[in-house]
Amino acid sequence: MTFLFYLFSALALFGGIGVVVNRNPVSSAISMILSFLGLAALFIQLDAFLVGILQILVYAGAIMVLFLFIIMLLDVREEQRRRRSIVHFIGASGVAIAFVALVITVLSRGDIGKANFTALTESKGPGTSDVHQIGELLFSTYWFPVQIVAVLLLVATVGVVVLSKKELK
Repeated sequence: MTFLFYLFSALALFGGIGVVVNRNPVSSAISMILSFLGLAALFIQLDAFLVGILQILVYAGAIMVLFLFIIMLLDVREEQRRRRSIVHFIGASGVAIAFVALVITVLSRGDIGKANFTALTESKGPGTSDVHQIGELLFSTYWFPVQIVAVLLLVATVGVVVLSKKELK
């Protein structure tokens, strides 16, 4: 089990690095799909099956198809090489040092992996599943934010179509 955790963590990490490093937008999108698949496998290992499946269906499936569609529609070319100044190097080094310090701080606490999940399991009633509870919340309490997100996605899609129109000469 530990081997699989490290394997899927490495897949998610290297996929994320590939998103940043690749200059071709299509290759970057494929790297993002690998990162999403690694995260989905980690969720499934945590017994969060719904979140893992949604990660694959929604993000690796629908959202990435939309990204690839937008990349193809806008005809985005490979990024040109730019000269980097010393300010960029100093800023990136500062962020990297802060990240390493944060990781060292978290790892030195020593209580990683000892979270108490009893309150989460006790809050569920007998015979109710995560899917049932999420469905009730989405269609009762959070129905308005879900509608707002749907309208936002529709506006974004219309915006892409308008931006991609070629001028007639």
